[in-house]
Formats: sequence, C-alpha cells, structure tokens
Amino acid sequence: MAENFADRLLKAIKAKGSPACIGIDPVYSKLPAEISENKELNDATDSEVALDAILEYCRRLLRIVGPLVPAVKINIAFFERYYADGLDAYFDLIQEADRAGLIVIGDCKRGDIGSTAEMYASAMLAEPDFANLEDLTGPDAITVSPYFGLDGLQPFIEVAREEQKGLFVLVRTTNPSAAELQTARLEGGMTVAEFVARQVENWAADPTLVGDSGYSAIGAVVGATATEEIATLRAMMPHCLFLVPGFGAQGGTGSAVTGCFKPDGTGALVTASRSVIYAYDDMKYIERFTSEWEKCIEQACKDFVAEVRNAVPS
Repeated sequence: MAENFADRLLKAIKAKGSPACIGIDPVYSKLPAEISENKELNDATDSEVALDAILEYCRRLLRIVGPLVPAVKINIAFFERYYADGLDAYFDLIQEADRAGLIVIGDCKRGDIGSTAEMYASAMLAEPDFANLEDLTGPDAITVSPYFGLDGLQPFIEVAREEQKGLFVLVRTTNPSAAELQTARLEGGMTVAEFVARQVENWAADPTLVGDSGYSAIGAVVGATATEEIATLRAMMPHCLFLVPGFGAQGGTGSAVTGCFKPDGTGALVTASRSVIYAYDDMKYIERFTSEWEKCIEQACKDFVAEVRNAVPS
C-alpha cells in the first residue's frame, strides 16, 4: 500500500535537508533571453511557440532545483493561459518532476459542490482511470478552497484517503486584500481564518488520514506574511502540515516562517517562486554570474534552501 502523503513529504524533506519548495509560475515575457530569443521559440503571439519556450525553461529549471529541494509547486494558471495545449504541458511537467523524484504539488485552488467537486478531484488529484492514460501520473497533492464547506471538499478528501494523496486547504493567504476578509472578527471573537483553521483541523484529525508521523494528508496554506497570526494558527492545527507561500518576492523572511514549525522542526514546507525562478533579473546574482541565468537560479535556490534551513527550530 502507498505511504501516507504527510509521511512521504516529511521523508523527502529529511532526505534533502530543508523544508523548501520551489513554485513554478512561468511567464513568457520573463524567460531568459537565451530561450525567448531563440529563433524557434521567439514568438509570444503564437501559443504553441510560446508554450514550447516555457516548457524548455521549466525542464531546465527542474534540472537545476531538483537536486536541492524536496518538492515543487506548479501553478496551473500559468499553463491554462495556453488553453488545451497548456493543460497538456502542465501534466507533462508533473511527469518530469515525478521522474526527478520530487514531491509535486498542483497549485490549482479548486473547490465546488456535488458532482462538480467530484470531477475536479478526478481531474486535478486522482490518478487517471482511463486505459489509454495508464502511464500518466497526477500530482502528489493540490491546493483547495474551503469556501464550499465539507461537502465541497469531501470528494478531494476521498481521493486523498484512497490514493494516499495530499490536500492543502487555503486558510490564511498572502495577497494584501485577504486580510479584509480573513482577519474579520466573527461574533464569538474568532477571525474568519481561525474559524476555517478549526474546521480544517477537525477534518485533518480523521485517523484514516493521519500517518505514522502524526500529520494528516490534509494540510493548510498559511502565508509567510501573516506574521501576527502564524503562532495561533500553528497551535490550532496540530495535525496539519503548513504550505507556506509568500517567501522572498512577497516579503516573507526566514524569521517570519519560524512560527510555522513545531518545536521539533517539523510541520511546514516553505515555498519561493519569483525570487528563485527569475533570479537572473536580480542584480545580486547578475553581478556574480553575468549572463549565466542557470547559475543565478542555482545560487538563489541554494540561498533560499539555506535561509529556510536556518529558520527551522533546532
């Protein structure tokens, strides 16, 4: 039988020595000149050409960061931009990351009710059940929205349970206007985020979802920028691994994410996207490596990994 997702992720983190994850959010206009100016890839107005360029970049990116981190988070929106071919490319990249031995998180933030949620769970999380797709692998986990309540998440939870996959439920996000809703106080004094956290912990504590590590296949998205709330949310969700976005370009720092971990150093996976994948636009790395964009990314990834490692309670 497959291993519980949380246990699998924690083993991957231990093997790589740092709970760091690279977010893959590729934009054609930001690609290295070596790729975007290639005569076969230099046409932003042609969806197939632009997507070929993005895939070339992403494959090379995986080869750089794969040996350094335990996981990648692939944002489906940056592929759906290219319609049907983009969805194919998203799943192609999942296969590449899986072959590289990485834990793959599909950042798709799905959520709905009834049969619609079942279809989303089948398409975004489950292993394909079509005979002609038997070689296709789905992601290890995805992000989901809790706004529809338990019946909106139940199909995803069932897939996670049956196929040993994972879920990261949005609890406290990093976008600036999120605070208007997520920190609003309810009648009993809880914030909206705290109320959601209580629900997520109730779902996560189901013994059929909890692994040998004591963590559940159901985790929570808690942004690194929510510094004043992290300690409370950590205490409210003892069974949940945290997926922690917002590091780097959005202002999250090593000191800010320390509270996402438990005293034993477990409990969180910290993600960085733009600060690593576009490091060749950062003067700090340009001065060291000039036009060697791959070396810029490699060094930025190493710096990120080290900063996260230093943030983990010893």
